[in-house]
Amino acid sequence: MRINIKVYLHAHGSRFLKAGSFPVDASAFRKEPAQAAAVSAYNWIRSINKAMGYSEDFRIDQVLYDQDHDITELVRQRQAPL
Repeated sequence: MRINIKVYLHAHGSRFLKAGSFPVDASAFRKEPAQAAAVSAYNWIRSINKAMGYSEDFRIDQVLYDQDHDITELVRQRQAPL
């Protein structure tokens, strides 16, 4: 199963948007859709941060899945030091 994710991030003094379609575990999504989406979003955000060179001012401003489901706080709760 795939979901659409949009992330608004801040890094290197700039705010930017990234969006894409990502896989989620179908059974986990049926039980807790927001949590399953947060796992996929968090993993993707970690890879974005790594690709950008680990900016010291990196922050997650907003995370949405399937257009209008805001999971920003769930992703932030998962956030270990990126």
